[in-house]
Amino acid sequence: MSFSIQDQNPFTGIDFTMSLDRRAEFADDRIMELTATTPVHLIHVDPDVNMARFYGIELQPTLFGEVSVLRTWGRIGTNGQAMMVTYDDEAQASEARQNLEKQKLRRGYVPVGG
Repeated sequence: MSFSIQDQNPFTGIDFTMSLDRRAEFADDRIMELTATTPVHLIHVDPDVNMARFYGIELQPTLFGEVSVLRTWGRIGTNGQAMMVTYDDEAQASEARQNLEKQKLRRGYVPVGG
C-alpha cells in the first residue's frame, strides 16, 4: 500500500499544489551564459624593485540579466583584492574589460605564459 504526502499530512488546510517541492515552471527561459569570453590573467614582475603582481579580469552573468566585470589584483602569492562592477549588457561589460586590459598592458603587465 502506498501513501502520498497528502495522506500523511496532519495539516489538511495546506495546499500542496503550491509546495516548494513541486517543480516550478518558468516563463523566462533565458540562459545565463555569455558569449565566448576568456578570463584575462596578467602579471608584472620586476625583481629590481621587488615587484611581483597579478591582475585578473573576467565577465560573469548576474541573476538579473546583467553582466559584471570581476577584477582581482594583488601581490603574487596572496589572495589580493577584488572589485565587481555591473553593467546592463554584455557589450558594455566587454568594452570595460578590454579597456582595463589595455590599461594594464600599457603599465607593463604581460599575459600569463606570454
